[in-house]
Amino acid sequence: MTAKMKRREFITLICGAAAACPLTARAQQAAMPVIGVLSVLSRDSSQQLMAAFRQGLRESGYVEGQNLAIEYRWAEGQYERLPTLAADLANRPVAAILASGGTVAAIAAKSATGTIPIVFNIGADPIKAGLVTSFNRPGGNATGVSWLSIALVGKRFELLREIISPKPVRMAFLENSMNPVMNFNVEEAKTAAGSLGLSLDVVTAGSEQEIDAVFAALAEQQVNALVVSGDPFFFTRRSQLVALAVRHSIFTIYTLREYTMAGGLMSYAPSYTDVHRRCALYVARILKGAKPADLPVMQPIKFEFVINLTTAKALGLQIPDRLLALADEVIE
Repeated sequence: MTAKMKRREFITLICGAAAACPLTARAQQAAMPVIGVLSVLSRDSSQQLMAAFRQGLRESGYVEGQNLAIEYRWAEGQYERLPTLAADLANRPVAAILASGGTVAAIAAKSATGTIPIVFNIGADPIKAGLVTSFNRPGGNATGVSWLSIALVGKRFELLREIISPKPVRMAFLENSMNPVMNFNVEEAKTAAGSLGLSLDVVTAGSEQEIDAVFAALAEQQVNALVVSGDPFFFTRRSQLVALAVRHSIFTIYTLREYTMAGGLMSYAPSYTDVHRRCALYVARILKGAKPADLPVMQPIKFEFVINLTTAKALGLQIPDRLLALADEVIE
């Protein structure tokens, strides 16, 4: 074989390989599973949650950008955007959808598709919400993590009452007036308060201005104890909420530890980051062939009770030793 022929064969080989590479890359990209994330929150406020979600995926062998793609849809606290965002994901279509940020996101995803697997994290009863038929055998295309919030709301009432005792307690519950399932949440709160023999004032706010007005009204009415619902909008306004609670001397308990880190008095809830990590494990199982109908709805296994002693001192509160011993974290 002449040198000229060898050179021609070499060039042909290189050109053929170069032409094949884009095809191979496109084939690999096409084979990469895509999952959707539908969140009530914004990208910025969800960084820790999404980090935990991606961690759970990594534990199961999936790494975003390597063997998995993720399509994110952020409602940024605007509930009315959820149906459109959910429909957009369903039309892609994606292999599974994480519905994050509460019952409203899960209902929007469920309404958008009856076939694409959905993994939710919610505080409501998923049976009453119409998401599953039972905890052990969900049926349909949805499963995930649910903490029955009525029990958690009752626990927050108990903790708040104990921290204020022996002072008289006048209790209020703050809910987002823009939340489509507001009535459901309020009824749970009333039931929890009634079981403890507490009367409850229900107040609502759906904007920054309304939050200001609510706290001014509570102070004027001499309400001294407040439970803030786990609504995603309130999470985005946590700095405003904790500042107003201290300014008006209203003893307040919140859901997530981020409130307490921002200066809130107390918080009690499941670890939301751990919940997202566990949701990722279910998404991974679905990608590997499991069906949501066969995956039992999980319950939280890690709870966080956080107390901010600096805020307690600013409010003139002496935290009982028993509560300090129960706390998972005490901020000083």
